[in-house]
Amino acid sequence: MDDACSGYGGGPVGRMRAGPSAVSEPGGPGFGPRIDEPAPPFTARTTQGVRALSDYRGRWLMLFAHPADFTPVCTSEFVAFARAADAFEARDCALLGLSVDSVYAHLAWIRSVRESFGVDIQFPIMEDISMTVAEAYGMIHPGASSTAAVRSVFFIDPEGVLRVMLHYPMAVGRSVVELLRVLDALQATRAGDVAAPEGWQTGQPLVKAPPQTADEMIARDRAAAESRAPVTWYFTQEDEA
Repeated sequence: MDDACSGYGGGPVGRMRAGPSAVSEPGGPGFGPRIDEPAPPFTARTTQGVRALSDYRGRWLMLFAHPADFTPVCTSEFVAFARAADAFEARDCALLGLSVDSVYAHLAWIRSVRESFGVDIQFPIMEDISMTVAEAYGMIHPGASSTAAVRSVFFIDPEGVLRVMLHYPMAVGRSVVELLRVLDALQATRAGDVAAPEGWQTGQPLVKAPPQTADEMIARDRAAAESRAPVTWYFTQEDEA
């Protein structure tokens, strides 16, 4: 019995396998992506037909993997993702799930979630039986499992560039609230001249990039002294001089 998702197996449906999934193009095993570089392209079958990374060009994408269908932690996450789908849509961010289970297992799981929790999962879930996408994105961690993707999250920007990678152990579920916060921070700092400090929330001030010259440093010091703000030359909030 598989030990994915906190020691629970995938069940007979979760282990169903069909012919090879139509996955193409990503890099080979052992090569994971890097932040601020183009995300590995993919084309794969999903619960809503074939999807490719290029389909999401022009909007944000949150690609997230789970170890197995029909497991408790994964189910709690997908229920939460489904309930928050409108919040992601309002931020122009598409959702795309993935696991090494077949599309048939995904469909059966979606039906079970609807019947058991009254929640419709309306975003597509990708099959990755060959683990091609999981390996291209560095989701297979030998120390965790040889047959299941760890809980991974990837935020890809409208230009197809990978902006965030998050990996969680199998026994720890992800927080939708935190993922929305990360997305808000990514969008707020996309211009590149500001950054989101610890715990930043929408509506709070961002921080400016540190000065690059001595003159800029002196100007920041002078502005801080005049405003009596509790800042220094390397820490200036966006709404301060």
